[in-house]
This record gives sequence, structure tokens and C-alpha cells, in this order.
Amino acid sequence: MDFTVRKAVKEDTADILRLIKELAEYEKAPQEVKVTLEELENDGFGPNAVYSAFVAEIKGKVVGMALYYVKYSTWKGRCIYLDDIIVNKEYRRFGIGGKLFEEVVKVTKAMGARKIDWQVLDWNEPAIEFYKKYNTVFSNEWVNCTLHEKQLKDIKL
Repeated sequence: MDFTVRKAVKEDTADILRLIKELAEYEKAPQEVKVTLEELENDGFGPNAVYSAFVAEIKGKVVGMALYYVKYSTWKGRCIYLDDIIVNKEYRRFGIGGKLFEEVVKVTKAMGARKIDWQVLDWNEPAIEFYKKYNTVFSNEWVNCTLHEKQLKDIKL
């Protein structure tokens, strides 16, 4: 299948949001998507952009994306956090996810970052198998911690 991967532009944000919502459906958590189109536009393409993305296209239709950003490790220095790779269900198994992942790897190497971090749900066997192809280190040592919007509001400062 012929597809192209390119750097995302502001005009792609509606498609990026569509893909995010598709992933949330797949993960049985559509109610968790709070990000808006305006936020995606500002946060990715505004004057203080905090993320970057690649999109995959087939005949002008966006069918996949990889969203990532720079983070900093006290031990490793500059790193990349890969927030999501999403490919439309009907376009999986054509190498699109791999090409998106490899573009993020290229960015990581070009900026001299020492690692890429990401998370994968423990029940998402297709994703786990996908990442194994890259000799990924899966950690059982670290516990994920999160303060959601409600918990943040509850902290009295």
C-alpha cells in the first residue's frame, strides 16, 4: 500500500483529533478525551508549541499519526516522549505504524536525545508485539503516577 509520512501541520489537527478519539474508543475510554481542536492547534502549532507530530497519508487522507515531545531526564538529559502512535484500524499491518515510529527515532537521533519513552497498555498485545521488533525494553520496575484535573484542583496551596 502506498502511503507517505510527513511532518504534521496546523491543518492536520482535525484529523489528529479524529485519530485520538478513535484510539480512545479502541481503549474503551472515549469519555477521557478532553483535548479540543483549539488546544491541539495552539499546543502544536502556536508560538509556544509543546508537541510535534508526524502524519501518514494515503491519497491525501490522514490515516495515522505519531505525537511526541521533548522531555528531560535528570540522569539521561534530553529525551523524547512518544505520546501516541495511532493508525486507522483498516490501515494497520501495512507498515504505517513502523514508518511513523522510525520518523520519531530519526528526530530523536538528530537532536542527540538519549532515549525515547512511551507507555503501552498491558492488554494491547498487537502494540506490544509491534514494539518488540525494535528490541524495546519493557519495564516492570516503575509505577505510573498521575494527578488528574480533579486531584490537581483538590490540592490546597
